[in-house]
Amino acid sequence: MKTLCTLLICLGLPALAETPMTGPQFDAYTQGKTLFYGNNGQHYGAEEYLSNRGVRWSFLDGKCKEGYWYPDHQSICFVYEDNPAPQCWKFFLRGGKLLAEFTSDSTATNLYEVDHGDTQMLCLGPEVGV
Repeated sequence: MKTLCTLLICLGLPALAETPMTGPQFDAYTQGKTLFYGNNGQHYGAEEYLSNRGVRWSFLDGKCKEGYWYPDHQSICFVYEDNPAPQCWKFFLRGGKLLAEFTSDSTATNLYEVDHGDTQMLCLGPEVGV
């Protein structure tokens, strides 16, 4: 069992006995920050956490989408302007950084916080055609 626990910590995955963050805990940690997330050693995206549970997400391509989050049982769910279906995650705080486990489908997507701060991410304006 010790080997499994060590492996889970090394991979940055939530341990089986860990309790996910509650809505108030998540809000207290994220409010007013921009968090940059990674997956499998690569940059994945960034999210700005705004007032009243508002969010702005980007895959770091200059395109941003607005949304909001809400607590749902042991998950934090996000709804974005381009997709009304909630995307739910379990968040864990380990070593002062967030770990996120996607719960909305069977894909084993796990994200981890690689950087945070008050820096805003790049969001380009709307695309304008000729």
